[in-house]
Order: sequence, then structure tokens, then C-alpha cells
Amino acid sequence: MLSKKTKYGLKALAYLGSQKNKQPVQIAEIAAHENISQKFLESILLSLRKTGFLGSKKGKGGGYYLIKNPDQVLMTDVMRVLEGPISMVPCVSLNFYEKCSDCPDEESCSVHKLMLMVRDANLAVYRTNTLADIIK
Repeated sequence: MLSKKTKYGLKALAYLGSQKNKQPVQIAEIAAHENISQKFLESILLSLRKTGFLGSKKGKGGGYYLIKNPDQVLMTDVMRVLEGPISMVPCVSLNFYEKCSDCPDEESCSVHKLMLMVRDANLAVYRTNTLADIIK
């Protein structure tokens, strides 16, 4: 299941990406428009700023803005920042691999085989979609 952090992060990115003038947008405006707790949104936007998706400007006329064009923001990158590993179990993760402690043989594990297919299906969707695609 998608976490609220990821859901709200995607909504905030879509809102910022849909701004025509690319000017900074205050947290309060995004929170009100997307019906997100301002305090929760603040921590999400800070995380997105630290990982290079957003820039911020302080003072009058300040707020957050998208650094890249929406068509350059890959959903794989966004999902990994907001949600963490894309795979549902660590033994099939491309970036966060860990052997499962309760599984003696990954090759014969039916769960492993199924989760590889789920991971690959998710990656196929995330790799072929950008922020521009979800804004449309």
C-alpha cells in the first residue's frame, strides 16, 4: 500500500509541476489546494528539496519550486525517495538487496519468484512515467 507520505509528495510535486510561471509556492497554498496537513507537507517538501527535486526561496515571495522540468522527473526516482525500496521484499530489491533470514534458497522460493514479477511490473510503470505524465 502506498504511504500517505508518498501520496502527498506526488500530489505536491504535481501541483508544483503544473504551475505555469514556475515561481515559488508557499507550503500553505499547496497544503490548502491538496488538502494536506501543512506540518506533514513541510517535512515531505524538505525531503524532496534535500534530494534535489525542489528548490526553495526564503522571504517574501518565497516557497518551493520544481528544479527540473516535469518531463525530466522520473517516477522511479520519486518513489525511491518517498517510499523507499520499490520491491516488496528485500531479496528482490535492486538497490536495497538483503537475503531473507527465513529463506534458505532464493532460487526455489515461490515468494521470491512472485515478488520478482511484481517488482519488474512496478518498475516498468515507474520507468515509463514522469511527473509530466501524472500532471496530464
